[in-house]
Amino acid sequence: MLVQILGSAAGGGFPQWNCNCRNCRGLREGTLNARPRTQSSIALSDDGVNWILCNASPDIRAQLEAFPALQPARAVRDTGIAAIVLLDSQIDHTTGLLSLREGCPHEVWCTEMVHQDLTSGFPLFDMLSHWPGGGLHWRPIALERSFTIAACPQLEFVPFPLHSSAPPYSPHRNDPHPGDNIGLLVRDRRTGGTLFYAPGLGQVDAGLRARMATADCLLVDGTFWRDDEMIRAEVGSKLGSQLGHLQQSGPHGMIAALQGLAARKVLIHINNTNPILDEDSAERAELAAHGIEVAFDGMGIEL
Repeated sequence: MLVQILGSAAGGGFPQWNCNCRNCRGLREGTLNARPRTQSSIALSDDGVNWILCNASPDIRAQLEAFPALQPARAVRDTGIAAIVLLDSQIDHTTGLLSLREGCPHEVWCTEMVHQDLTSGFPLFDMLSHWPGGGLHWRPIALERSFTIAACPQLEFVPFPLHSSAPPYSPHRNDPHPGDNIGLLVRDRRTGGTLFYAPGLGQVDAGLRARMATADCLLVDGTFWRDDEMIRAEVGSKLGSQLGHLQQSGPHGMIAALQGLAARKVLIHINNTNPILDEDSAERAELAAHGIEVAFDGMGIEL
């Protein structure tokens, strides 16, 4: 299985266009040892030719240009994207579908809850139905039930519910349902390599940790270092936990949750305020001491 990190930042990217926090200002001024990042999305393949997009970032056009395998140029109009899997209905994971309208129709896999959001509060399916072939062809995802996608038959997907939050426009914003947010276990049937992917993760319970223990690579939520990070940075008024994200630090944070797991550990969906973006920071050194990596745009993983 080939895993390509197309984007590794949280919503807004890094630097965020309207933000002058320490990180964003430092990157622009060249005083921070960090890399710019686009909003999170990954692509999976079992042959390096056909690719499954997991979430569709608003930055999708730049991400496609940066990864030539997704534009193989076999015809006048072409793409390596064979299907799209949505893990939630958040703006930073779905609005890229609008930029893919010229390539409609697209096969889009998502849960009933996500489909409801994208036909009501943010009706992407309805909007794109006016493009060729009916726009987006919905393929329902049933929780805890494995599925395969024809273009990459060696990859087996197992979706599972996560403790996180639905977006503000969702009917389920204050009434959470299983399927508002999912994670994926993806196993390559030939190699046995298994990826655990959860870019939005608010809680790790015993059941989820047991699932994580079955994976060879954990690609998990790295949004915030501290729960009150946005408040401290004076860029927001909510805790990370209120937004559905588990902080990295502290006795019950992501670092602690990953302790003792033998898999390769990689954080993705990094918010622009997170000090781990600074490669010279004490927080980045702490991650390294625990064997935890930080994803970057263009990073490739093979399982």
